[in-house]
Amino acid sequence: MEAKEAKLSFETALAKLEAIVESMESGDVPLADLLAKFEEGSKLLKACEARLKEAELKIEQLKKSKDGATFGSFDPERTA
Repeated sequence: MEAKEAKLSFETALAKLEAIVESMESGDVPLADLLAKFEEGSKLLKACEARLKEAELKIEQLKKSKDGATFGSFDPERTA
């Protein structure tokens, strides 16, 4: 994932991905542009998946704490 996509929030990345899909589905996009949009969309999809995985791991970490009030530091790189 490129640094640009890594900095986007989940909501921003998803909105950009939805806009790309909508423009591709319109049928009015030249092939070269379709390829570029597909590549960008793939990167955004990976960014969204990474954010969701981080959230899932955080939720699991919270569920494992005895009373839900003890929070350990979360490092997605360590658990990946």
